[in-house]
Amino acid sequence: MASSPQLDRAKKRTGLLMVLVVAAMVALGFASVPLYRMFCQATGWNGTVQERLNAVAPGPVVGRFVNVRFDANVSPSLPWGFEPDRRVTHVAVGARQMAFFTAVNNSDHPITGTAAFNVTPPQAGQYFVKIQCFCFTEQTLQPHERVRMPVVFYVDPGFAKDPDANDISEITLSYTFYPVAKPKTAS
Repeated sequence: MASSPQLDRAKKRTGLLMVLVVAAMVALGFASVPLYRMFCQATGWNGTVQERLNAVAPGPVVGRFVNVRFDANVSPSLPWGFEPDRRVTHVAVGARQMAFFTAVNNSDHPITGTAAFNVTPPQAGQYFVKIQCFCFTEQTLQPHERVRMPVVFYVDPGFAKDPDANDISEITLSYTFYPVAKPKTAS
């Protein structure tokens, strides 16, 4: 059975359209992780804190305080110790704060780690602003080295005005250190 030129063009157009749809889906699949990360950082979605490198804290909101709890974890595949200097601190909303964490490399070789972080409850993430943090860069510790690492932050004054945050008296900032994968070398 012979096909008409009109039918052949329709098949080619449909085939090309399907190839474009598949290409678009693959591109979206690769772009989804960075796009999601950017969305979360911009909105504070899912407990993602705001990062404003070297920002200036707006100043304390009179009469509004919140406890900030610090949580420190290490991946089982990273032979480090990691803990906050203080577990909880009482902070004025809008005031610049500094907290310290101590990490120690318990191995006999240098190891590079990176810290993932989040804030709970999730609705507080959009108001928790980190100005400076060890989590912004990879950290390399020499064998048995102990380092003290700061995080500078503030709780945005919008927190005091948000009706969804009225019942929040404590915010938890949680970090987990993971080993950085070594690049594979050619043999």
